[in-house]
Amino acid sequence: MIGSNEHCRLNIRRNRKAASPAISMVIMVAATVVLVMVSSSFALQALERQQAAAEFDTVQKSVLAFDDAVRDIAWDLGGSRSVRFTTHYGNMRLVSSSKSFSISMPGVSEPYEFTTAVVKYYMPYSYFTLGNEYSAYILGSSSTVVSSVTDSFGQVLVKQEKGFASIALNYRVRVSRQGPSTYVETMQQSINYVDILVIRLNCLNVTIGSGDFDLVAKNIGITTNSYPADLATAGAISVVSDEVSASVILEAGHYMFNLIIADVQVSY
Repeated sequence: MIGSNEHCRLNIRRNRKAASPAISMVIMVAATVVLVMVSSSFALQALERQQAAAEFDTVQKSVLAFDDAVRDIAWDLGGSRSVRFTTHYGNMRLVSSSKSFSISMPGVSEPYEFTTAVVKYYMPYSYFTLGNEYSAYILGSSSTVVSSVTDSFGQVLVKQEKGFASIALNYRVRVSRQGPSTYVETMQQSINYVDILVIRLNCLNVTIGSGDFDLVAKNIGITTNSYPADLATAGAISVVSDEVSASVILEAGHYMFNLIIADVQVSY
């Protein structure tokens, strides 16, 4: 009996020794699977962020191309142009009546007030961030008025907002003097002609789903209103938008202000 018991104990020891490598192998395989899953998750997140950053950069270029399209047809009645966009991680939104303007002309009693739409792209923070309080114009500047023909009519602001990065396109007011004063026989005086140009975007409030789509700009009207004004002293054309104001100074004289408004419909 003693020999038999000793034989059993030896068998148990052998079985334990045989089981130890098998258990170790199972643990190693399980640990490897977990590490692969974790690594794959991080790799997928990194890939998504890279793709989202590439999309954000591509949309910036598409927005600049759309600005070209708007300016090309703004003064061409009935003209139309489109630009292709591709989005997967962010969304394009057309925001109606998003921005308000007030134009005051010296010698004219009432200011001209209007609202315009904004074309805006949003990228969620979970995919892409520009950094806290980041804000930069990739087209134009913060001024509400442009007076030089070399200055951009458009205004594209790239900004980090709470929860998302954004790209917004809207238009400023251009004030342009038409050369030297012109003597008008019927009025028997020299007149200074000043054009005040406005591109007013029109759209419905809409969020465009992910995928490929064409954003279309179409001129649906051009309106011109003229305002004569006699300035005994120097004055200024003032433009105010969202509490940001800018002025164009004018010397004393006789003026004809031509307010020219291009209505551009944006759709997809």
